[in-house]
Amino acid sequence: MGKVAMVLLVLFLVVVVQLVHGHVDEDNWLEMGKEKVTHLHFYFHDTVSGKNPSAVRVAQAADSDKSLTLFGVVMMADDPLTEGPEPSSKLVGRAQGLYGSAAHEEFGLIMAMSFGFTDGMYNGSTLCILGRNSASHPVREMPIVGGTSVFRLARGIAVAKIYWYNATTGDAIVEYNVTAIHY
Repeated sequence: MGKVAMVLLVLFLVVVVQLVHGHVDEDNWLEMGKEKVTHLHFYFHDTVSGKNPSAVRVAQAADSDKSLTLFGVVMMADDPLTEGPEPSSKLVGRAQGLYGSAAHEEFGLIMAMSFGFTDGMYNGSTLCILGRNSASHPVREMPIVGGTSVFRLARGIAVAKIYWYNATTGDAIVEYNVTAIHY
């Protein structure tokens, strides 16, 4: 099968699956209603150590390990989002995506993350973050650049604050306060 035919087949299957599962309603998928503001509070658990890390190094530059900021390291994450700071707290979603060390002078990350929610009225909805995370600062802001389902066409701000950090392992728990404007 040729490349073009394969791409068309995959696109066709994606549309069929979405229609079957009700994710796309042909008559009103763009009817958004009134704009809303939602405030969320949760904890992001980034575990890079141990036998079952939630974030792993997938790429690095030749000199990344010589850099104090690990410049050039790229991590892929599937981090739990919980209601409280304890790892055993109720799971409300997962942060899936990547982040990379993008600064020479301070520990600054570039983040491309999708926060997928799995609980309550936000189940199946996502918020997407894309931007700089000045991880060495105690409090930092990152832009929300989109969302799906309940958070369709979201924009807003995610304020992150370190709750706990282990300098030896690199593991962290980060408190998030999110304000999303959406339809």
